[in-house]
Amino acid sequence: MNPYRAEYEVVEPARADLDAAPGTLLLEFGASWCGHCQAAQPAIRELLDGRADTIHVKVADGRGQPLGRAFAVKLWPTLVLLRAGKELARVVRPVDAADLEPLQRALVDDGAAA
Repeated sequence: MNPYRAEYEVVEPARADLDAAPGTLLLEFGASWCGHCQAAQPAIRELLDGRADTIHVKVADGRGQPLGRAFAVKLWPTLVLLRAGKELARVVRPVDAADLEPLQRALVDDGAAA
């Protein structure tokens, strides 16, 4: 099963809910109309392929959105890997699978530690 989500959530989750969530979360901040976000989707889909242990949360970000500001998001897409509220890795504006290597390493390391 691939946890990849195609659509951005319009109603953003509460930070406290994300911090309390069990398991590993991949937060993706962006917008459906953003060309950089669209270009990154194949690589993100590939990263999540076979990762049923990772929850993908796509957050529609924008000016004044509190969750994006809480994570200091400035460019889209920004991907933040969390476990138990702790940031494991972050990637900003990935173009291809090689750009997602920090997330891949953190997922492998996290799996070994879990």
